[in-house]
Amino acid sequence: MGHIAFVGLGSNLSDPCSQVLRALQMLDSLPQTKVLARSSLYRSAPIGYLQQPDFINAVARLETELSPRALLDALLGLEKDNGRTRDFLNSPRTLDLDVLLYDNLQHHEHGLTLPHPQMHRRAFVLRPLLEIAPDCEIPGVGPAAEALRHCADQQLERITDAG
Repeated sequence: MGHIAFVGLGSNLSDPCSQVLRALQMLDSLPQTKVLARSSLYRSAPIGYLQQPDFINAVARLETELSPRALLDALLGLEKDNGRTRDFLNSPRTLDLDVLLYDNLQHHEHGLTLPHPQMHRRAFVLRPLLEIAPDCEIPGVGPAAEALRHCADQQLERITDAG
């Protein structure tokens, strides 16, 4: 039996809907990994650096034999293959892939913190996550549904079913 991981996907450049849909397919081609579920696509306003287009976001539930670090490295490879550059913090991007949760692991090492340290503050993560895992608990935080209630002021629009 593999590990269960949730991955957040986002894009706001080069046809973001297509970027996210293509990335969902690419996740299924990662070694020792299978996509079990994927959320609808959501449009959200940028956070941090505001002078950029809206983002398209989704969340995927994976079963994987990869370690958390190996999964992150594979995601970073997919980002690079899709033209991701890191010009400055919160800059526009063709593809952003984040390991949100990995089993019930609470872990920190250079470049990898689980659960993702900002996920409980982001409606664009929580709503798609709850769509595919309605009873999700965020280790060290609590129910994802409760965290989403604290994000009620964040605008989010469901735009399409990804499945």
